Amino acid sequence: MDIIILATMALLGLYMAWNIGANDVANSMADAVGSGALSVKQAVIAAGICEFAGAVLVGSHVTDTIRKGIVAPSALASLPGMLEGEPAALLVIGMAAALLSAALWLNFATIIGMPVSTTHSIVGAVAGFGIVAAGIGSVHWVKMGQIVASWFISPLAGGLMAFIIFKIISKMILGQENPAKAAIRVTPYIVFFLAMVVTLATIYKGFKHILKGLDWVTDTHTLLLALFISVVATIISRMHVKKKLAGKESLPLHEQLEQVEQVYVPLVIISSCAVAFSHGANDVANSVGPLAAVANILSTGTVEMKVPVPLWILILGGVGIVLGLATYGHKVMATVGTKITEITPTRGVAADIAATAAVLVCTRMKLPVSTTHVLVGAIMGIGLARGLSGIDSRIAKKIFKSWIITVPAAAIVCIVLFLIGRSFLLDFVRELVLAARIAG
Repeated sequence: MDIIILATMALLGLYMAWNIGANDVANSMADAVGSGALSVKQAVIAAGICEFAGAVLVGSHVTDTIRKGIVAPSALASLPGMLEGEPAALLVIGMAAALLSAALWLNFATIIGMPVSTTHSIVGAVAGFGIVAAGIGSVHWVKMGQIVASWFISPLAGGLMAFIIFKIISKMILGQENPAKAAIRVTPYIVFFLAMVVTLATIYKGFKHILKGLDWVTDTHTLLLALFISVVATIISRMHVKKKLAGKESLPLHEQLEQVEQVYVPLVIISSCAVAFSHGANDVANSVGPLAAVANILSTGTVEMKVPVPLWILILGGVGIVLGLATYGHKVMATVGTKITEITPTRGVAADIAATAAVLVCTRMKLPVSTTHVLVGAIMGIGLARGLSGIDSRIAKKIFKSWIITVPAAAIVCIVLFLIGRSFLLDFVRELVLAARIAG
């Protein structure tokens, strides 16, 4: 019978991963699609490859039993009147409810085209389960406070950085009398900064799970590697830009600007793919973490703070993400890439550099940020760089509202699902847990 529960959880995990692909992953390619650098079909293929590679090749093989430590498993075990195996059974039901409620909320948000945070959805759901199962005191409210703070930190960090970067590009290239000549001079420096940020983010966020056992990967060595890659990228970009824009200085201004934008097309594609890879490496395992927790309980009969994430779960998550992106990702891509503000390749590069740098800095400072919120904030930042009329305030308000209600919405749905599951399945799941202990 534990196979039936595990299969059910696997389906829930696949459904969750599908929604991550349709909503969260679509954000990473929004700049490339919105700027016209890639078609939706090309973006789906590129993001699918990068996300799957990030999830399966370098994804976390260990995850928190309960996402981000929002609820301590010990809070369940310490409840009075608990029968043997009951805390573990409650956790199984709670994780199933959390997975389904988070997926349902993501699904709803995707239908209306709103980009919301997968992490916040699962955290809100787990908090709802914890409140009902073990009381309001079981929730780590300091961590919840950090998550609420990230609603403001994330978009502000991304928006401010994107505003500054695009202002620099506008003043030093696009606003010059001869933008083609200015681009030849300035673009290599932008490429240096882009390569540095993308390399550091890929190493620190994308590869962090497989670097823990490698002592030689120090901060100094990482910086030297990033510096080497950036210098090489700068030299190549200088030759490429010079070749592309040579002789274009005599063209009319609007034609020069079009040529400059074309030079930035490969940059926005590379930066968007890097965001997708890092997302796959980091968020996928945590998002299907509840499935890993249930699989571990059913095999051992015990509750652990950290549990292994089997390869099949990482693959399941990767496949689900690609399917979600391919079948429904266009909705969120359209909102983020075209409806907030007009995006060109130069603006897309500014937004991607800003988002990647902001997430990297905040991660290193241990500040909680949402990649989704940072990216959307960055796109709003480049819109505001053109003035208040540069962004669609109606869309912006809808996005902010969807962010604010994500945690409580997921929590309420999870509470309802958990109460139903506890009423009908507690004894059945408890017997499975006890059987697993005996077999173990």
